[in-house]
Amino acid sequence: MHSVEEHLRALGRLGSAETMHSARRSLQLFLRKDLPLESIDSPLVEAYEAHLKERGVTRNTSSFYLRTLRSAYNQAVEQGLVEDAHPFRHVYVGIDRTAKRAIQADDIRKVKTLDLSRWPKLELSRDLFLLSFYMRGMPFVDMAYVEKRQLANGYLTYHRKKTGQPIEVAWQEEMQQIVARHPSHTKYLLPIINKEDGDERRQYRTMMQRTNRHLKKISAMAGLKVPLTTYVSRHSWALIANTNNVPLGVISQGLGHDSLRHTQIYLDSIEHGRIHEANQLIIGLI
Repeated sequence: MHSVEEHLRALGRLGSAETMHSARRSLQLFLRKDLPLESIDSPLVEAYEAHLKERGVTRNTSSFYLRTLRSAYNQAVEQGLVEDAHPFRHVYVGIDRTAKRAIQADDIRKVKTLDLSRWPKLELSRDLFLLSFYMRGMPFVDMAYVEKRQLANGYLTYHRKKTGQPIEVAWQEEMQQIVARHPSHTKYLLPIINKEDGDERRQYRTMMQRTNRHLKKISAMAGLKVPLTTYVSRHSWALIANTNNVPLGVISQGLGHDSLRHTQIYLDSIEHGRIHEANQLIIGLI
């Protein structure tokens, strides 16, 4: 697992590397020593799952650790380092349905129309939330690292940090107003990373935590039932698009998903123009 983690860091996939690091630390607490790959069998993995349950972690968190361990194990199998003993067949590696993380257009409007001029930090967090929504649920990490040069000829183009999927978004006036209101003094488009000093990832994570704290205050001020987070904008874009009969395939490609079996049949035939039109329709509802 340490080897996989280092490989991910070398590829620049820092988020995935941190995921592997977190899962490795959790497994170390259970094992208390290193074991050869051949020791990873079904009884051991089941015991690890029971250990996680005893520690009081949620089923989704347990599944997260087990899926990450499975990913490292499968890579070892592919490299011929161990014969596949199918050790994960009796543990839960799914994703439970969590609390509602989406809001409707009326709620987005409430957030948009809040007068936060007396609280510039709250205003920035609100505007980052709105910009993420306008950008088809752009993840916060992608917002942090997108550069000014990537905005050209009326389009913002970038690759998703998580999947590498290329994304192209037609630039709208609502987006420009936010960028103009919060100028960045670095190569980055938004004032999330404010120093180019090699410590960019820490700055991004600190800003995301601060933004989420602010969004919870903002949701209370707007009288929303769902606490806002940076993820809510993404889920809300998909919900509102679906509510307004945007085809499932357009939603999937608009979000930058790279492998949705149920929508793959639609993805190959969708033109960028239809995605831009869908996004313009959604922004117009706010």
